[in-house]
Amino acid sequence: MHTGKVKWFNSAKGFGFIVSPDFGEDLFAHYSVILTEGYKCLKAGQIVQFETTPGPKGTHAINIRLSTASEPEDIS
Repeated sequence: MHTGKVKWFNSAKGFGFIVSPDFGEDLFAHYSVILTEGYKCLKAGQIVQFETTPGPKGTHAINIRLSTASEPEDIS
């Protein structure tokens, strides 16, 4: 499981990107892989935990869930 921060997420289009110190690229995030009840949306700056899978244009974040850490590590 990796930890990262939501760089941006477009709710209307249902996707965005996550940054993580574990990867040298932004990770694609689609609303369909957000593990939450109700409306599946992320907000810029939220700390998330996720797994990854290779995608056609780069790495995709999957099984995304909001982090429960109150004071996350410095994630750029």
